[in-house]
Amino acid sequence: MKFSRAKRIQHWLEYFVMRWMMLFVWLAPLPVAFRAAEMLGWFAFQVLRIRRSVVMKNLSMAFPQKSDAEKRAIGLAAYQNFGKFVMEYMRIPYEKKQTVLASRDIGGLEHIREGLEKGKGVVVVGGHFGNFESMGSMVPVLGFPTSFLVGRQHNAMVDEIINRYRALSGAEIIRRGVAVRGALKALRNNRVLIFLSDQNIRKDGVFVNFFGIPAATPQGAAAFAIKTGARLVFGADTPVGKGRHRLVYTHCPTGQYDKATPENIQKVTQAYASILESYVREYPEHYFWMHKRWKTRPPGEQKKFY
Repeated sequence: MKFSRAKRIQHWLEYFVMRWMMLFVWLAPLPVAFRAAEMLGWFAFQVLRIRRSVVMKNLSMAFPQKSDAEKRAIGLAAYQNFGKFVMEYMRIPYEKKQTVLASRDIGGLEHIREGLEKGKGVVVVGGHFGNFESMGSMVPVLGFPTSFLVGRQHNAMVDEIINRYRALSGAEIIRRGVAVRGALKALRNNRVLIFLSDQNIRKDGVFVNFFGIPAATPQGAAAFAIKTGARLVFGADTPVGKGRHRLVYTHCPTGQYDKATPENIQKVTQAYASILESYVREYPEHYFWMHKRWKTRPPGEQKKFY
């Protein structure tokens, strides 16, 4: 893909900012890094207003009953928490395994173990909630054979850094260009396949209700689980303060669906979308509201939200 000169300069700036941020995070104590993240989040939301209009629109759609002041508070906290997540995630590969695990209360691992015992692999799906990278990276840290299904960032240099971090946890990286073949191979080899599936998709998705509004959603997690017989698990890592996290894996039953029909795929996708919504309703400040979640509309619907 060719980029304009301005875009190439932007990519280099993003790369250098990320490298300097990594150096700062490695050297600074975690409370100092968190304080820096809060300041950067405030600046991005209040001064630069990066995608602020999208955030406020999304919050108005999800929580129409909340006041403007409440929605601004959630939006600001979401920016600050995302910064904290980035700061924290950069430290994980270089911390001792015992230190990382000691900061997390983990529940639902039996769903992953039982799935692997059946020999058909496990699909772990999550959303852009909480420390979503940690949700995935903890699986190989805990000793399970793991493959990450990842998208490609527009900035190839930043993309390389992110995937290098993912691989440091011991996971195999599967890029979306070979997604189907790589995912099926991973499940045939009885591995845990992890990916996020809660962002808008322009085509080949399924519509599920997310906060009562149809949202176009990738169908891969449901389709892979139904077609292969792999266990489907939803994962969420919720920050609970002072560097601690509650990490929970929830089983999404698919055994009653023996064929990957559009109707069955939609039902399973709706099941884990509803689990995600329950987390977001309880902790809205930990969701990635910067994305145009409801951009694609159902066939025949003329309404536009953005």
